Amino acid sequence: MDGIIFISVIVCLICLAISLKAWHDFINKKRELHTHISEHTATGRLDDLHKKESATERLLKKVFYYADDFASLGHRINFFSETQDVERWLMQAGYPIGLTAERFQGMKIFFTLVGFVLGVFALIIGLPLSQLGVVLLPIAGYFTTIMWLRNKAKARQAELGYVLPDFLDTVSVTLQAGVGLDQALRDIIPYFDGPIREELSRFNQQISLGVQREQAYRELLSRNDNPEFQSLIKSLMQGSRLGVPVATTFKIQADEMRRIKKEKIKETAAKASPKVTLITTFIVMPAAMILIGGLMVINLFSDNMGMFDLFN
Repeated sequence: MDGIIFISVIVCLICLAISLKAWHDFINKKRELHTHISEHTATGRLDDLHKKESATERLLKKVFYYADDFASLGHRINFFSETQDVERWLMQAGYPIGLTAERFQGMKIFFTLVGFVLGVFALIIGLPLSQLGVVLLPIAGYFTTIMWLRNKAKARQAELGYVLPDFLDTVSVTLQAGVGLDQALRDIIPYFDGPIREELSRFNQQISLGVQREQAYRELLSRNDNPEFQSLIKSLMQGSRLGVPVATTFKIQADEMRRIKKEKIKETAAKASPKVTLITTFIVMPAAMILIGGLMVINLFSDNMGMFDLFN
């Protein structure tokens, strides 16, 4: 009996060793495949393309399971969210968390129903202003979903314009060294993150698959409405027609965008001053006056108590 147990243990250990060896070979093959794809598609490691998800995005992924059931209703109830507008916002936002137009329409209705349920629950337990909540919470759920997607698109487009000057400088130096545009983009893109990497990686892949450069440029324009980025793409399209050197185009665009970036920073700083003054006038100063007045009253009563104690 002991011999059978010993043999069984030995067989289990051998099977475990074989399994670990197979797992090790699988990991190595997977790493080699990622490296091969990275070198031929200029997108870097595949895992780098997956952004870190916030708690809101993880929650939304769970909501998608229920939101798909309301997609057809969302297409009919499309106030401020026409399908073509939703498609444009999704393209500009980079299709966050795998969102589609149908799924977004369903998610919009789902959050409207969630707002209604919360309003009814508040009315049942008797919360203040719960009668208004039955009406306002569904409306808030509907429009909050729309504003979330629009803000996603706006933030992504702003990020695209923010990193563009540094990207153009790098490409310009590479082109002046004698490297072709396509090869320069393949070499430089892995060192950048965010929408600039996603958009130009997709552009490179389209060119590699045989898409005409003019068409690839037009698709870049359709997916992004950032003024600086559109100015760059239009300059490249015009330069390719007129035969202007690409390095010169990138250099001019980099200088121009850096100037525009400085002007925007100055404009933002100028707008901040009235906001700070407004907050100081209506929030900080009244709070300071109340604090000083309260201390004076406390000191006055403390002094009076001391005087009464002397008479006693």
